[in-house]
Amino acid sequence: MQEQTITIAGKTISLTRVHTLVIGSGAAGLNAAVQLRANGVEDVLIISEGLDKGTSINTGSDKQTYYKLSLCGADTDAPEVMAETYFGGGSMHGDLALVEASLSARAFIHLVNLGVPFPRDAYGQFVGYKTDHDPRQRATSIGPYTSREMCRALIRRVRELGIPVREGRNVVQLLTLEEDLSGFGKPDRSRRVIGALALDVSENLEAYLAENVIFAVGGPGGLYKTSVYPEVHTGAIGLALLAGAKAQSLPESQYGLASTKFRWNVSGTYMQVIPRFISTEADGVSDPREFMPEYFGSVGEMNVMVFLKGYQWPFDARKVSGGSSIVDILVYIETVLKGRRVFLDFRENPDGFSFDALSDEARTYLTRSEALLETPIARLQKMNPGAIQLYLDHGIDLTREPLEIAVCAQHNNGGLAGNLWWESVNVKHLFPLGEVNGSHGLYRPGGTALNSGQVGGFRAAEYIANRYQGWTLDEAAVMPVIERAVDDLLALLSATGPALDWQVERLEFQSRMSRVGAHIRSLKELRKAVPEAWAQYRRVAQSVDPTNLTESLRNRQLCFAHAVYLEALRFALESGVGSRGSAIVVDPEGVVIHDKLDDTWRIIPEDTMFRDMVLETSASADGAATSEWVVRRPLPKPDSWFETAWAKFRDGEIYIQRTDS
Repeated sequence: MQEQTITIAGKTISLTRVHTLVIGSGAAGLNAAVQLRANGVEDVLIISEGLDKGTSINTGSDKQTYYKLSLCGADTDAPEVMAETYFGGGSMHGDLALVEASLSARAFIHLVNLGVPFPRDAYGQFVGYKTDHDPRQRATSIGPYTSREMCRALIRRVRELGIPVREGRNVVQLLTLEEDLSGFGKPDRSRRVIGALALDVSENLEAYLAENVIFAVGGPGGLYKTSVYPEVHTGAIGLALLAGAKAQSLPESQYGLASTKFRWNVSGTYMQVIPRFISTEADGVSDPREFMPEYFGSVGEMNVMVFLKGYQWPFDARKVSGGSSIVDILVYIETVLKGRRVFLDFRENPDGFSFDALSDEARTYLTRSEALLETPIARLQKMNPGAIQLYLDHGIDLTREPLEIAVCAQHNNGGLAGNLWWESVNVKHLFPLGEVNGSHGLYRPGGTALNSGQVGGFRAAEYIANRYQGWTLDEAAVMPVIERAVDDLLALLSATGPALDWQVERLEFQSRMSRVGAHIRSLKELRKAVPEAWAQYRRVAQSVDPTNLTESLRNRQLCFAHAVYLEALRFALESGVGSRGSAIVVDPEGVVIHDKLDDTWRIIPEDTMFRDMVLETSASADGAATSEWVVRRPLPKPDSWFETAWAKFRDGEIYIQRTDS
């Protein structure tokens, strides 16, 4: 790593040259840095807003899941079998499914060796359980904070290896260069990343020049008003979209019920103890009432649907008609359409509650859990006392107060498009890892996100070590790029136009996304929202709030990202994809989903043809965005004959096969 200062437009800024720059310090970015060192890449630098920031170290759920190959008992499993589960969820490329399955055991054991205490029995078997969309017992967990403990273990390893980390950095732009490939027999040009611009905590501008960039900035948490992403995490996919990186599957996100004062999924036992749902006026006090009974044939039916939310936490288009996702719709009606507030009250049973009125499944579960107790809080204390303590640790006493909830954005299955080595498909030397990489398809088994982030670190590090080990950046070519980027940024920061309030601007696009770009979608509303989104982006891109340059520049990339996401959503609905995954498409011409909801709640059914396709989206900084459906790549059937596979590995042939797929 080399450091110097340069002067551009009369301003002196620091310039750091490093072989591989890691942007982001969540579980994915940290593991990438560790694996780079393990593969002999010594010159590595991590820059981050903070090791205590981001989703990985600040979030969890009732039982936060890590998904891996079965490693217990007589359950026969293999990478190809696991890949079929991934692939069967729809809209996922087959080669990515096979890679995530093949490296799951390696990534998992690496975490075990770092000290993450995944449960095992007296014989050393790593026990598991079934998670959602999982036909086997592949899931495991160490409790609600699995990803946090992964981060802590990886941070310890980063420090042991002496990998430098610069905290307090907010990346504001990725730097790219157009390379002429005509000398390599290709009559075209190729874009590659060469580094980034960032602001430090004092809002001083810094430049980073890098042969490779690991882009591990997490999911789009800052795009939504109602979000369960930690408040300290906003995401930065917009930086890559502004740099021209192609995205895929952007419309495929997960949404579900979560608390809002302290952001946490109310899944698992929070629902299985069957709390009382109440709504109030906007003041949170007036007119408290149970709002759900009128939509069900009986109180018992209602309580069964609440119980099932524990198993079926994500909002699911397949479960809105006669299923538990009707609960999410009813909460949405109260909070968004009626402007009321919704709370879970664990202190009292729902009116008319009776164990005898529950389904056999619910009653058996509570019986076997020895939880046939008088109140939801007593049942929660019996089955999961840590669930009560978790909220108490954040200033919320479930024994004394109700818990405010909403339907919140939780995870983006889509993101940037990467190949089977996790390199961007159209921006070379850029490796999107973790949630920002859109490898997941429509329905993914719970816990696959944690596995995917770890697998990506292994893949990117191995490829960089074997293909991008040298330094190829031409000083004469890259310095003008840095100078132009800094010049443009300084001009924006010194602009004298009308100042924008960054908080007002952020609330505008977050509200737009939660209103039309979340789990309830309408083509009519999206057609109105897309031009509004681009109009806001043009405004945000031309001015800043001088009271907070960091947040103003963050708004620029977030606002751009939200416009691109809405473009992708509009295209998907215009294509006729219908209601699928964690979103429904409402339309007056659709089918009825519930006899006690008005015609607003008719939905367009899913066209399953699109499960064999992946939606790709590209955008440019001038506000042009295009999307297209591509046929997904099938599951590979590689020749695994040992002698030939070994020869390809020895010769390095594996690193030149399908890297542009």
